[in-house]
Amino acid sequence: MPEALKTTVTELPESRVRVEAEVPAAEVEKSLARAAKQLARDMRVPGFRKGKVPPQVVIRRVGRDYVLDEAIRGSINGWYSQAVDAARIHPVGEPSLDLGEMPEQGKPLTFSVEIGVRPTATLGEYKGLEVGRRDATVDEHRVEHELEHLREHLARLETAEREAREGDFVVADYVGSIDGENFEGGEGRDQLIELGGGRLIPGFEEQLVGARAGEERIINVTFPDDYGASHLAGRDAQFALTVKEVRERVLPELNDDLASDAAGFDTLEELKDDIRRRISEQDAQAIENEFREAVLDAAVANATVEVPEALTEARARELWDQTARTLAQRGLSKEAYLQMSGRTEEEILEEAKPDAEQALKRDAVLAAIVEAESIDPSDEELAEALEHTASHERTTGAKLLERVKKQGNVDALKEDVATTKALDLIVEAAKPVAKSDDEPAGDDADEASAARRAPARRAARARAAARRAPARRAARARARRAARADD
Repeated sequence: MPEALKTTVTELPESRVRVEAEVPAAEVEKSLARAAKQLARDMRVPGFRKGKVPPQVVIRRVGRDYVLDEAIRGSINGWYSQAVDAARIHPVGEPSLDLGEMPEQGKPLTFSVEIGVRPTATLGEYKGLEVGRRDATVDEHRVEHELEHLREHLARLETAEREAREGDFVVADYVGSIDGENFEGGEGRDQLIELGGGRLIPGFEEQLVGARAGEERIINVTFPDDYGASHLAGRDAQFALTVKEVRERVLPELNDDLASDAAGFDTLEELKDDIRRRISEQDAQAIENEFREAVLDAAVANATVEVPEALTEARARELWDQTARTLAQRGLSKEAYLQMSGRTEEEILEEAKPDAEQALKRDAVLAAIVEAESIDPSDEELAEALEHTASHERTTGAKLLERVKKQGNVDALKEDVATTKALDLIVEAAKPVAKSDDEPAGDDADEASAARRAPARRAARARAAARRAPARRAARARARRAARADD
């Protein structure tokens, strides 16, 4: 186990702190040796094979200060994380780092960090709160919608001896040209084109409405300015197209045969009952999540939490960065998202501020409840929280917990479990009350105010994820390291 960093914490105004950290000399030297090995990979020194130059030779050849600078660059993020953990703070936003002097051999490295931290809360009433909770209902419109979706999934395409209509499919050959010259990628044979599918260049599909099998058409289009192939972007093109076949989508009848073929039920009514059951389960879970969030917000409303503007801006940036990472994982760049949404990054950050402020208040209130209730998770509860990670490591939660303890990395896990227990506590003590008759619920509410509520719900999920993710990521990462410690 690496030697622990020494830290001191000084509280500053506006929910900020200064953490002064000291990296032990032994850890500095280990980092120095690692950096020297990395540099040795590309270094040629007479008498040594490439990549086999000893660290001490590398240091003599390029200078200790140069290698030490590389070592610090490669290790400072890890040391920063260790310092934050050791100081037991909850950072918000980007840190301001101040490195001390380059240490001499055998001396520790010192650095300081200034950063925003989770605000503190003065609790008000948080038990026995009366909070609205909607009743679970299964709207038959949702059942019908699921059945129609199932029919569309099982639809088949059949040849239609008529003109093509919106929603039909056309089988066609085509050749594209620009200024009379064919271009690469502009030719297709036996292509199945859905009219109204929106998968082709704007205007292409629309010009096929009314076409018949055997007909030849000239399709005129303009490639979008942001088209993926830069040599085509913004240019006018012609497609000489031959319609070979028109096909229409034929939906299966809504009967017992559909129920049997699609889901193995004997009757259509059995299928409907299964859909109702699944909708009811989903709705019940959604209601529970809404209620838990509403209870926490009620406790926040009763508490006093001062959130500086700079802290709100920092959390808004964190939420936006998290969204951008999620988009990137799905193959959508931040720039493309901004273009699609018609907003600037500054506008998104401004819109995120209310959610960011509420997220910080929630964090503060839950932390205050943990302290007020002296919540200290048992080993059994910690082991249960690790079961998911343990299953991937082919061990048990209890065994993984012991390894985490040996690594000295149990605090983040304890905090995460304690926070969940605090929320459970106030939810269990809350008194659910029926929502007023003039307040829409269930699907009616979704339809009546979708534009207003959808962004809020997405933000709520982001807030919840942002609240839980840091501790959970840390706990799981440490658990994985602990599980591999004996390898």
